[in-house]
Amino acid sequence: TALTVWGGVPPRLTTSNGSQGTFVHLLRETCCGLISGFPIFSRQPYIEACPAQADGTTSKMPPIEKDTGKNELKSQIQQLIDSNQVMVFSKSYCPISVNSDLFALSRGVNYVTLSTEDGTTYQEMLLEMTGQKSVPNVFINKMHVGGCDKTMQAHEDGSLKQLLSGDAEAYEYDLIVIGGGSGGLACSKEAAMLGKKVMVLDYVVPTPKGTTWGLGGTCVNVGCIPKKLMHQTAVLGTAMQDARKFGWEFSETVKHNWDTMKTAVNNYIGSLNWGYRVALRDKSVEYINAYAEFIEPHKVKATNKRGKETFYTAAKFILATGERPRYLGIPGDKEYCITSDDLFSLPHSPGKTLVIGASYVALECGGFLAGLGLDVTVMVRSILLRGFDQDMANRAGEHMEEHGVKFLRKYVPVKVEELEAGTPGRLKVTAKSTESDEIFEGEYNTVLIAVGRDACTDKVGLDKIGVKVNPKNGKIPVNDEEQTNVPHVYAIGDILEGKWELTPVAIQAGKLLARRLYKGATLKCDYINVPTTVFTPMEYGSCGLSEEKATELYGQDNLEVYHSLFWPLEFTVPGRDNNRCYGKIICNKLDNDRVIGFHYLGPNAGEVTQGFGVAMKCGATKEQLDGTIGIHPTCAEVEVDAAKRPFFFLTQQTC
Repeated sequence: TALTVWGGVPPRLTTSNGSQGTFVHLLRETCCGLISGFPIFSRQPYIEACPAQADGTTSKMPPIEKDTGKNELKSQIQQLIDSNQVMVFSKSYCPISVNSDLFALSRGVNYVTLSTEDGTTYQEMLLEMTGQKSVPNVFINKMHVGGCDKTMQAHEDGSLKQLLSGDAEAYEYDLIVIGGGSGGLACSKEAAMLGKKVMVLDYVVPTPKGTTWGLGGTCVNVGCIPKKLMHQTAVLGTAMQDARKFGWEFSETVKHNWDTMKTAVNNYIGSLNWGYRVALRDKSVEYINAYAEFIEPHKVKATNKRGKETFYTAAKFILATGERPRYLGIPGDKEYCITSDDLFSLPHSPGKTLVIGASYVALECGGFLAGLGLDVTVMVRSILLRGFDQDMANRAGEHMEEHGVKFLRKYVPVKVEELEAGTPGRLKVTAKSTESDEIFEGEYNTVLIAVGRDACTDKVGLDKIGVKVNPKNGKIPVNDEEQTNVPHVYAIGDILEGKWELTPVAIQAGKLLARRLYKGATLKCDYINVPTTVFTPMEYGSCGLSEEKATELYGQDNLEVYHSLFWPLEFTVPGRDNNRCYGKIICNKLDNDRVIGFHYLGPNAGEVTQGFGVAMKCGATKEQLDGTIGIHPTCAEVEVDAAKRPFFFLTQQTC
């Protein structure tokens, strides 16, 4: 039996089989769905909106005033969404409806389509409510699915069938975010602001030394923030040495107090931890300090520090668990060594320190420790800053050596022994050459391991729900919308396969993901030309490709590299680091000399690199940089007036 229905603002009606229906406005003589098992046939549009009266008659509905009727219209739309398991708002022929298999799943389900062609008021309100500009606008079980593409995708990945299931589970939360770092917090707050019920589960597993911290993740507690503050401490030490050359006179001996710095830094971090908790509360995000583990596709077990287990369910999950430092797997590493997770809250000065590794964490920590006046050695297995431009990495390393950091190259540690307990104690490190049978032995107060980081994905139950993980590194492969192979599980941040391990990237990805899921947005995170800075004593900023990667992709003959050494004005009076700062721009000759790599070694690298990152995002060419007038006297102007490698010998440039 064909059921033909008309409508405007839908009242209720009883169909021929006694089931409850809703007036709808459909547009074309096409079978486009099922209501309680009946095919719906559409007709030409009925322009007048005619709600039925109690006696079955109809009358024209008064026009909705733009201001006074706004709340009423929103209420009417929300009532439709709440009272119909499947609600589709369409403006013309709905492409979703063509697929007979798609809504065959809805047999026995109240499937309703309402046309908005008789005015823009419905679509304007739907835009305000969902952020989606286009039609159709599909809701299932009160959840906004999206438009045609999103609905078809849900059909293909199986989540539509689950949503349409008559006995579908009512989940406690729309979204559970596992991980309270920068990306997870940004995503959770964005989703909550879009009206979703959100929970954040976050738990810090103590280090072998017992170190733990509060809400905010690695960056805030044991990463970017304390690192930059301690780097700044070292920079101030250098500034005091320069100050005498600028006429400042102070006779007292200048020394550094580790405890004062550590306390000040950790007090600031504590204020950030509290601020994050307040922000979650203000956005109505529920925060639970517990370790999450999947036990079913939509169910997690949360275990708090006392061992109490609680279970939660959600329609969608976002993994934002981040990474933790990797240990060496040698005798004494976890017993006697520390990592960056321990360094920033170390209760005493580390004293004579061996840094094992050549990662950016290793060079940054070794750099600021040396800047505090400590004896620092960096043990390097192979190269510095793997993945970065090696010309720039070696220049940063050379500067560190010139300023007192010792490098022990081509060695790997084989064991660490305790000679004397204390604060600090004494440790003996035995290492073996990677090129011969030569053995090295040395004594240090502290051994800091910084050989890389591992994704925290192996103990959260991903195997139980079928999420694919790279077995070699624990990273999670995702599509361009941060979706894993399990449709309702997404991932962001450092745990993603082949993506940047940077806080701003995780924040951007988290916000955009929430908007796509719950606002109908389409913008995706752009992982290309991401600017970053390594805070070595001489800071190194980069954006785009290294010279090695550019050569691999385009060939040396298709590249033009522009570069220059320079001497910052502020270094001239103290007479230090002459001819050590360096700028390099890599251009693709096949694409109008477009800038594909930017590299800067000098003071305030982050501030300089950020601006060039914007230019590269806009597709800057060398000609455009040449046409840009630099700010004088600054270091940044060197990058817009770089010398050309094939024709000029590298010489220092000053004012």
